[in-house]
Amino acid sequence: MPTEKNDDILNRLKSDDKSVLKDIFQQHYSPVCAAMYRYILDRNLVEDLAQNVFIRLWEKRQTINITSSLGAYLRRMAINEALGHLRKYKNVHIEEITPITPVKQTENTEEQYLHKELQEQITDAINTLPPKCRRVFQLSRFEDLTYREIATKLDVSVKTVENQMGKALRVLRERMKRYL
Repeated sequence: MPTEKNDDILNRLKSDDKSVLKDIFQQHYSPVCAAMYRYILDRNLVEDLAQNVFIRLWEKRQTINITSSLGAYLRRMAINEALGHLRKYKNVHIEEITPITPVKQTENTEEQYLHKELQEQITDAINTLPPKCRRVFQLSRFEDLTYREIATKLDVSVKTVENQMGKALRVLRERMKRYL
């Protein structure tokens, strides 16, 4: 659920308050760039693409529905922008594997079977995590929240979030080692 602050920002956006875009830009520009830099190592290109994220946010202001934090929403937009750029201009097919990644419709049934098996193994591995550890992992990887945002949401310390993520990654690496 968005926080009260997010609600205020979204209301300002939807009421066409142009000054809110400047506030959002100043607060979230660096994390947006950092999210894209994981995929694109050209700083100038990342800065151009980051501006596109904020332009699109403004263009979509009347219709956006943010169910997590604004920061997580912008980081997801940034990742999508980076991946879209790579697909369009580099002819690269990049796909993030998550438990809900759909199987591509191809004629190769063996490939579909293997993809489905991998998805099941990922889901099973995540489900073996202790509940708190699993919740932290899901908030980080599937909702794209920062450690600080997770700590706030779960009312725990950032250090606890770090420890739980470390534990989750160790367990998942061990369970998935034959696929890595």
